[in-house]
Amino acid sequence: MNQELTQSFENFTDEKSGKRVNWPAFVESEVVNFFNAHNLERITVEDGRGNKAKLSRQKDSEIKVDYSSTVII
Repeated sequence: MNQELTQSFENFTDEKSGKRVNWPAFVESEVVNFFNAHNLERITVEDGRGNKAKLSRQKDSEIKVDYSSTVII
């Protein structure tokens, strides 16, 4: 499995810029790329801090992405 997907989102950084990436950006880039690369039909991703995402492939080959995030203050 892709190492970036297994590490905590809290520690996720963009390899090119070295900056932390927000949850929606992470899901819409890294997770979608992984989803497509492995021709998956469905995947659920959680970071252990309340952030969740569900991806599913639609009949017309589009990808439906549902995500939520939690802010701890």
